[in-house]
Amino acid sequence: MHEMLPWLLSGLGLLILLLAGDSLVKGAVNLSLRLGVPALIVSLTIVAFGTSAPELLIAIEAILDDAPGIAMGNVVGSNTANILLVLGIPALLATMHTSECETRKTYNYMIAASVLFIALAFREVFDWISAIVLLAALAFVLFDQAKEAMGHRSACAAGTADEEEIEGVDPDLPGWRIAVFLVLGLIGLPLGASLLVENASIIAKTYGVSDTVIGLTLVAVGTSLPELATTVMAALRRQADVALGNVIGSNMFNLLAIIGIASLVGPIPVDRAFLTFDLWVMLGASILLVPFVYMRRDITRTWGVVLSALYVTYLLIVLI
Repeated sequence: MHEMLPWLLSGLGLLILLLAGDSLVKGAVNLSLRLGVPALIVSLTIVAFGTSAPELLIAIEAILDDAPGIAMGNVVGSNTANILLVLGIPALLATMHTSECETRKTYNYMIAASVLFIALAFREVFDWISAIVLLAALAFVLFDQAKEAMGHRSACAAGTADEEEIEGVDPDLPGWRIAVFLVLGLIGLPLGASLLVENASIIAKTYGVSDTVIGLTLVAVGTSLPELATTVMAALRRQADVALGNVIGSNMFNLLAIIGIASLVGPIPVDRAFLTFDLWVMLGASILLVPFVYMRRDITRTWGVVLSALYVTYLLIVLI
């Protein structure tokens, strides 16, 4: 039972993180709209940051606990899992009609963010200089997306985003419930991150593996679960644009925002294994999306088998 305790506490920490992240998004979105912040700005900033809050808190907690390998492993591992696992498993359940999606521009940004991230990684540490570069790139992408969205909505005479388009919006939500959501999110996120990182480190030491490996596997898969759940539901509802857009946006945000902000808390050294293997697997997985983005191919069950098998193979290589 004693050996199982770190696993159980890691699972509890992950559950608290996911619930607290969802709670924070609901509270922040509804409060912002009540205060008169345009819905478009809320969707591009608060929702994006809020859904990545668990990964960000894990990265910060890992740096403070002197386990930076978990921070780096979580981001790189999550990006690989988001493509191979999060798109692979739903495709096994139902063909994802990505041929109908227009995601080229966002995909180009994701590839550019990946190349920039890898180039900075060869400095062998993510420090405040890396943070400035990554956050500047993030600011550029957010500004461009906001400008494009505003232009598109103006052309459609819509003005601003409809509040109903934003997940978590409830016009009838009373003020006290907004406050409860915010408090639960703000308390739960650091608590969950602390539980997960501390016990993940214990597991790493127990099995004689590095923090980096735990970050690439256990923590990365755990923090990819919300994206997996969203993508499965999107595939079953035949909303392939939601599924593909969710993965591309999440990967771009992980690289630019999570490591960008965490690098301001403390330096994140880059393990040699990242430079020789893991970063290239992440980039290779990203390039695998070319047929679906540029050639308008559907992600069929066959592709689902291929993507899922590639991810299992990657995990075995990392763990063995």
